[in-house]
Amino acid sequence: MNTAVDAPQAVLFEPVARIYGEPLAHLPQDLYIPPDALAIMLDAFEGPLDLLLYLIRKANVDILDIPMAPLTRQYLNYIESMRATNLELAADYLVMAAMLIEIKSRMLLPRHKVGEGDEAEDPRAELVRRLMEYEQMKIGGQKLNEMPQAEREFFWVETLVEKSLYVRLPEVSVDDLKEAWMAVVRQARLNKHHKIGREELSVREHMGIILRLLQERGGFVQFETMFDPAMGAPGLVVHFLAMLELAREKLVEFTQTEAFAPIYVRVHQGGTEPGQESA
Repeated sequence: MNTAVDAPQAVLFEPVARIYGEPLAHLPQDLYIPPDALAIMLDAFEGPLDLLLYLIRKANVDILDIPMAPLTRQYLNYIESMRATNLELAADYLVMAAMLIEIKSRMLLPRHKVGEGDEAEDPRAELVRRLMEYEQMKIGGQKLNEMPQAEREFFWVETLVEKSLYVRLPEVSVDDLKEAWMAVVRQARLNKHHKIGREELSVREHMGIILRLLQERGGFVQFETMFDPAMGAPGLVVHFLAMLELAREKLVEFTQTEAFAPIYVRVHQGGTEPGQESA
């Protein structure tokens, strides 16, 4: 057995590429790569503020005291490299470049004070505020991204449960039992029979009762004491009608000492006493 023939041939050069697993020592002479075929898009910067923040952190300078001249120079260099490949993407960055140049120009001019003793407004204040807000939102977004996400760190597990196999009956509480019992009682009350008997009441008889009561109590009685609740509703109605009939026949009269005072019933005197109002 010839082991030198069966062993794989060792690679004696550093391959520049592999095509279908086969190493290539040199690139083909007729290999043509279009200029736009390879476009490397870096997503490290998501906008002008992201690039500015990167340059500030890279230079290790205080964000509250930004050196505008070197920062603007580095920013413009980056813009020039972007304009060569993607003009549409560089448009947003050009606006920020103009803003940086404006801030630098304003810093070269004398600053005006709003009031006596107040400090002049720093032209970089608005830019610093936007950078700090963007940094806070970026840190918050990174923290959210570190949290476990469905379909990335874990997957939902779904199981098929046949619900028809288990029937869950509702629980009966004490209140439910009470409502059921009250419904039975209400139904029983609806089926109750009432017997209505006819009672003959005489207005004339009650007129006599009223006159006798006035005579026994000296002819002057408070209105409410003339009625006895034991008479029942029909008896009270007839008793009141008898009282009105006596007043119509001028046998009794109603008096009151003042407004909202108790009403009295007395035997008709034939005239109204001073200080009293008759009905």
